[in-house]
Amino acid sequence: MNYRIQSGDTLSRIARNYGTSVSALMKANPQIQDANKIYSGRSLNIPGSRDEFIPSSGRPGSAGRPSAPSQAGGATGPSAPSEGTRGPGGSPFDIAQANLGKNAGSLKMEKSGVGADMEDWVPNDVNCANFVSACLEQAGQIKDSQHNNSVYGLQGNLDKDPNFKRVSLAEAKPGDVVSMKTPGGQHVVMFAGMKDGKPQFIGSNNVNPDGSQKITISSMNYPIMSIHQYRG
Repeated sequence: MNYRIQSGDTLSRIARNYGTSVSALMKANPQIQDANKIYSGRSLNIPGSRDEFIPSSGRPGSAGRPSAPSQAGGATGPSAPSEGTRGPGGSPFDIAQANLGKNAGSLKMEKSGVGADMEDWVPNDVNCANFVSACLEQAGQIKDSQHNNSVYGLQGNLDKDPNFKRVSLAEAKPGDVVSMKTPGGQHVVMFAGMKDGKPQFIGSNNVNPDGSQKITISSMNYPIMSIHQYRG
């Protein structure tokens, strides 16, 4: 995952926030020569905190990986949009579904809708939180200041927002924000209802041959860290 350094940041504070160490940050960012000198506005690689969505290979022992994602052409959504949460600007599930099949890199170039709220500088293989944040912004459920391109960062912002409440998977509705722990880091998507008895999730996933992300719906078997439901 890439993090944009903010004014007042220190490597020790960033390491603490992302559950890593200063030495690990230094190794992941060889351009930093002095741990006490980092500059706001520059990007920082966060080790062990990357998006990782790996379609199942179907081989024995592949449990814990998601099943193959739905293709855009047949993705009408496993649940009716009316079942989902809504904000002043509409349903984040509807907004995400309207962008199915689009590559994250192309979506960020759009000047309206979700693309306008996604931050262009985020690399095309780590847009999961960027996309979910933008959908929530478009729905009016969060403010621009709450947009975060980190899974943990967005999770923390929603924990602090009184309009959101953590719920169980049994209580989840389409559009709820689902943060997951993956073997290599974290991933965040939105709940998209049930299909054939399995929960489905919509988001920006690493399904392209080059590792970049596309908006897809699929089932996933990663451990869920939290589910945030809008109650505003």
